[in-house]
Amino acid sequence: MTGQTLILHGPAQRRFAKELVDRAPAEAVLNIREAKRTTDQNARMWAMLSDVSRSKPEGRTHTPETWKALFMHALGHETRFEMGLNGEPFPVGFRSSRLSKSQMADLITFIAEYGDRHNVRWTEPEEAA
Repeated sequence: MTGQTLILHGPAQRRFAKELVDRAPAEAVLNIREAKRTTDQNARMWAMLSDVSRSKPEGRTHTPETWKALFMHALGHETRFEMGLNGEPFPVGFRSSRLSKSQMADLITFIAEYGDRHNVRWTEPEEAA
């Protein structure tokens, strides 16, 4: 039996997944996880981070990358800041590519709520590119 990847869209895929489990050899490994974030979610997040960065809320002048780390940290995702060679801190340890769709949706909602409270002027992802 070779490796199988299924996306559980509906009953037919669930039935097939059950068949695969029944046919699986002893000590086979099963991994079920939520789908990763989408390309559209990623584009929206970066557009929003750029909008926040341009708006400089509360006088904060951060790059979109730093804003991403700040928002992910605020939501409890693993992040940390190290001291750079120039003596300034920089974020490490964060990867939005590892977020699930629902985690990415939470991050986008959090960025939107923060931006709305700080009067960020939002653009569409296509406009920000």
